[in-house]
Amino acid sequence: MDRFDPRGKVNRALLVGVSEYEFTRPKHRDGVPGQLPAVAHNLAVLVRALERGGVLRPLEITVARSPRLADFRHSLRAAADSAEGLLLLYFAGHGAVPSAGDELWLQMRDAEVVRGETAGFEGAARFTNVLRILANSHAERIVVVLDCCNAGNAARVWEAVERPDVRRRVSVLMSVQANHRIDAGDADTPTPFTARMVELLTSGVEDREGEGRGDEVHFLALAEALRAYMSTHHRTERGEAWEPQSRTENPPVDVVLGIRAGARRPVGSRAEAVGTGAASRPTSGRRRHRAFVARVRAAAARARAAAARLWSGVVGPGALRLSAAAPHRPPGHAPGGRSTRRAAVVLLVLAAALGLVGYFVVDNAASDRSACGPPVELRLLTDPDLESTVRKAADTYLTSAANTMGGGCRRSGITVYGAGSAAVVAGLRDQSDPWQRPVSDDTDPQRDIGPQPDIWIPGTRATAVRARSSGVARTYVTLEPDAAPFAYSPMVLSLPQGIAEDSQRDRTGDSLAGLRAKLARRDKSASVRRPDPEYTDSALLATVGLYGPGRADVGRAEGSVAQTGPPAPTAGDLLCTLPDNADTDRSTAALVPEFLMVSGVGCDRTTRTPRMAEYPDDVPGLTPTFVRVRWTGGDKDEAARDDAVRRFHDWLTGTGDADEKNSGKEVDNGLAVFGQDGFRAPSGSHAFLAAHDSATGLISDPGRPAGAAGAEAMDTALNQYRNAKGPGRVLFLLDSSGSMAGLWQGPGGAPGILKQSLGGLGTQDEYGVWSVASLGRSPYAELLPFGPHKRGDAERALDGAAVKDAEADPYGALKAALDTMAQKGRDDDRPELIVFLTDDEDDNHLTAKGHLDELLTSARTKGVPVVMAALDSGGCAKGRPDQRISDASGGRCLDTKGDLVAGLRDEVARTGTGDE
Repeated sequence: MDRFDPRGKVNRALLVGVSEYEFTRPKHRDGVPGQLPAVAHNLAVLVRALERGGVLRPLEITVARSPRLADFRHSLRAAADSAEGLLLLYFAGHGAVPSAGDELWLQMRDAEVVRGETAGFEGAARFTNVLRILANSHAERIVVVLDCCNAGNAARVWEAVERPDVRRRVSVLMSVQANHRIDAGDADTPTPFTARMVELLTSGVEDREGEGRGDEVHFLALAEALRAYMSTHHRTERGEAWEPQSRTENPPVDVVLGIRAGARRPVGSRAEAVGTGAASRPTSGRRRHRAFVARVRAAAARARAAAARLWSGVVGPGALRLSAAAPHRPPGHAPGGRSTRRAAVVLLVLAAALGLVGYFVVDNAASDRSACGPPVELRLLTDPDLESTVRKAADTYLTSAANTMGGGCRRSGITVYGAGSAAVVAGLRDQSDPWQRPVSDDTDPQRDIGPQPDIWIPGTRATAVRARSSGVARTYVTLEPDAAPFAYSPMVLSLPQGIAEDSQRDRTGDSLAGLRAKLARRDKSASVRRPDPEYTDSALLATVGLYGPGRADVGRAEGSVAQTGPPAPTAGDLLCTLPDNADTDRSTAALVPEFLMVSGVGCDRTTRTPRMAEYPDDVPGLTPTFVRVRWTGGDKDEAARDDAVRRFHDWLTGTGDADEKNSGKEVDNGLAVFGQDGFRAPSGSHAFLAAHDSATGLISDPGRPAGAAGAEAMDTALNQYRNAKGPGRVLFLLDSSGSMAGLWQGPGGAPGILKQSLGGLGTQDEYGVWSVASLGRSPYAELLPFGPHKRGDAERALDGAAVKDAEADPYGALKAALDTMAQKGRDDDRPELIVFLTDDEDDNHLTAKGHLDELLTSARTKGVPVVMAALDSGGCAKGRPDQRISDASGGRCLDTKGDLVAGLRDEVARTGTGDE
């Protein structure tokens, strides 16, 4: 796992604590629930912990006590603009969510909630916008910590970020799971979550083997320790286990957040200079100079801004004290007077002047002939499966002799980012105009993919052919792909060792269908998974092999790789997540590129099942290809950019001049990096570019590979995949019995949970909602008639749902639902789903008179998956009716032990054609 150590870099922390609100209920109808005095203590203890931790210097920590929204935005942008290493944002206060639960609003001092059909959050920061500001920072890593009600709803916002390079830089730690309110604790002590976090930052985190506490406190270990402690010792206001959440991109980059108190530090070194590895090596004189200048400029800018605010009376002199508690004042009395404010302004102006003098002295002293000019910055777009390896290669190139001029200056810098393959093809082929000049929110490749690339490395050369303009519309981009790829990796069936063929002979020389047939004979319970064909080239190549030649039964092929929830976006994600469930890991084969069995197995700290590769001879392999991308009007620095691209191309592909590559040292080029990650030569016998241990389960010479993928075959497979299922049908059953009264209100209540899942349904999907409570002969009443709906209409119908003074009859409702959906689907193969959201209080109706056995038989024969969503932590325990019904139908059981809302949203989205 990669590790990021910020010590010695220019870091920033913005700590925001909103303990005082101007508008609170009941005095103000549109106010927040109340004041949060405990939050004031959070800031003091957290500042001390961070200062002691040695990663952040005192002057790098800014504290914002109960800021208004405008002041928060100003402080956030200032921190984002000045950070170069780590950027840390901490927020404690009220967190609010809309009824759909698809956003989190951080409520500042001037927050109000304007109620109506849709709640409006005035004086609150939308977390989506907070992420956008953070993403524009030049900081290498960004960590967000949220201690507020509903903090877990931020996970969905993070997951919705399209650009993997942004998600890879941003890690989020959330105090509680989505749609849960939490108690702030006593007024005289910090909030429970922050109190425990500070304790762990100070005393350290025990390692996974329980062998003691390491000196460093890392993000992932901190998140795990917080989750383990809080879920054991605290409950949410709903009475469920309090479970902090975290999000970080796979493979994760772990961030050092501090050094525990009492840890031994190297003699003669400053805390911020301690570290190992490339991430913490001493900076050069020029880098130290640039960092110092940046700090001085930022300090001067902050001083000038503070002076302006002091002069206008916006803040008082107390704002100069970063960590001191604000003095108590009667409401409405501003701190200080006119003379105090003038004195503070004089001090700040002097500080700004001194900062500028310091800047000129240092800047002029360093302005000698050896100063380096800014290098050309290249933008490199690549396939998400290749991103990690390409990034390693680019990082190696930056410090190589090929990229170094006299005096040690760099010729170029390279920004590497990945984006979904299908989106990139469409963007280059059809959207080059809006990529240069976005004109609407509907089509914005700059937002959805990233900046206009100079270089593109797709997973196959055929993908570059697919991206060429059709000639129908005007294009503003020209693609110049190399004639041949520079590396190769075959697609393999990665099998758990326990169910793989024993001999190498039986693992090669057969088609994908043949290998799968042999697997089914060895283990009837084994399954096969494949990542998302729209997101990576490797998954689309796997789909080409899965469908086979001719007119394939696409529906049957897709059914053979179906899984609970959406497919993993990348092959790396698939291999990383399989070990989350030991049974799944032991019985599931994965269609992935071979190189990930070398480079991808270190991305998860969970013990995994050893795997072996089987080599289908009809699935085309990955063939990374270098593509020069030119944009109309992008020729201002064409000569310098062409030279920079050429030099990187020659170094990466190993085609540079021998004299340039060899200077008495070992040959230095990008193929060595690709070799270390498990790639092969692009031609001949496809030998490995570097030696690898046979224990990885690979075969050096698997025989004749499949032919290269064709552009037409890939486009055909993608269209078949997209049209495989068509619009879906979903029938929601909403338990409306009297026992649900305490689980009804707000986004975390039963109607609110169903509303959050509607984003997975499109305008062509058909769905309906039944209210399940037995008032008469029928076990249900129709709340929303079955058919296609606008989301707003469906949400209004759910807003009108009410708890009834009656028991539910889950047996009668589920039996009727299975009969209804089987009837609707008898003439087509459209995907169908039944969702039953319940508190399980009336399960006696399921277990009486042999009803459960009868229902299980119906569930097995009707062929309609049932998602049992239990608002109870034990609803899916082994042997419980919910678990047995979902298993019999081929559906999924969800309860509050996990993230029920996210799981339900995934299941509905898998059936429907919506955008979420």
